[in-house]
Amino acid sequence: MPLTLSNLKSFRGASKNRKRVGRGNSSGHGTYSTRGAKGQKARSGGKRGLKLKGFKRLMQNIPKLRGFKSLVSKMEIVNIQNLELKFENGAVIDGKKLVDAGIIRTIQFGVKILGGGKLAKNFVVKADAFSSSAKEAIEKAGGKAEIVKNNQFHGKKDNK
Repeated sequence: MPLTLSNLKSFRGASKNRKRVGRGNSSGHGTYSTRGAKGQKARSGGKRGLKLKGFKRLMQNIPKLRGFKSLVSKMEIVNIQNLELKFENGAVIDGKKLVDAGIIRTIQFGVKILGGGKLAKNFVVKADAFSSSAKEAIEKAGGKAEIVKNNQFHGKKDNK
């Protein structure tokens, strides 16, 4: 018999009967009808308008989010394999060229070059920070790794 919409059956336990509250003790939800004993929530009209004041009311409207979001912005990260793919041999690479190539979104918070992948071309790379493996790989390929401070990120102003 082929399987069609007309002869589909749900698995055992896939659907549950709704909780029928206030139908006596034999229902399993009798006496207090799952409301507990006494208190504001046990009474009629008590669940809707709980009397909360000040800070508690504020806390109700803020979503409960897990984890931690740092207020300090992170540097944009670029692996050396991306430089290998996007740029020609002997290129001078800085933050603006990385943005133009579509590797990073912004140079506002600085750029850090990491040593992921292999590098065969020689580049002159100008960035805010380098990992030791990236610096080593760039220099091994015959290029230069220059540290250039991004003034916006470091909160400094040019005095020129």
